[in-house]
Amino acid sequence: MTHAKTAPSFPAQGYVLMLASTICFTANVLIIRALAALESVDVWLTCAVRFAAGLAVLALMYRRDARFLRVFQKGKLISRGLVGGLATCGFYLTIVHLGAGLATFIGNTYVIIAAIMAVVLLQERFRLVLAVGGIATLAGLALLTDAFSGYRHSPFYLAIAVLTALASAYVVITIRQLHAEEHTATIFAAQCVYGLLVCLAPIGMSPSGASAQGWALMLLAGACVAAGQLSMTHAFRDLSVAEGTLLQMLVPVGVALGGQLLFQEQLSAREIAGGVLILVGAGVTAWRR
Repeated sequence: MTHAKTAPSFPAQGYVLMLASTICFTANVLIIRALAALESVDVWLTCAVRFAAGLAVLALMYRRDARFLRVFQKGKLISRGLVGGLATCGFYLTIVHLGAGLATFIGNTYVIIAAIMAVVLLQERFRLVLAVGGIATLAGLALLTDAFSGYRHSPFYLAIAVLTALASAYVVITIRQLHAEEHTATIFAAQCVYGLLVCLAPIGMSPSGASAQGWALMLLAGACVAAGQLSMTHAFRDLSVAEGTLLQMLVPVGVALGGQLLFQEQLSAREIAGGVLILVGAGVTAWRR
């Protein structure tokens, strides 16, 4: 088994790239929310545009680095692409059927799952301070999203949410392993190619469209995701799984603040307390350095 490179003693570049990715992912969610307020767009079409936009970014900016043929030849790239594409679609589906709060909470449990998997598979150290940070961020996320509001949910989509979290954890581990041999652009290309293939069948069975403004918003959201994925994937060259995934928990905080600024939403005391817990939990990964 090929193991990922050990993170350096002060991976400043990794922190900057991971924080940049959280900004891009936050922008993506806010754009999708604006799209939902404008019109109803099929979830499979939204996912497909996301992956197609990623391929366009790679073709324009990384055509010398992205080895597209490799994504059909190497087993780990294939599994990264298929599992990553399915996890993305699964997350979108659970948001629709479980609500954003519970779907986001269950989906983000991958932070703890991935950290434990990294200890076993990558021999990464999982320090006590990172464990405390992970628990704090999950507790904060539960408060911020009001994940356990008492409503009954479909066991089927609850299972999909859990599988999505497991898939996300697997993807992070695979990214760390692939960095020993593959360029960041090739790793991201695998997700785009197989994610797009996953979406084609549902779109073909139930074709749908969007307005010109809707298409523009989906393409803009896709470009934000592409920038975020490339930044995040590259950051995992320098950060451990626990460090990188904990910083990704800042995205829900950014979405909550963006909702207040752009959609005139009001944050309750519970949501503010949850956001503070997430900031504290994610912050310990950097401050301990």
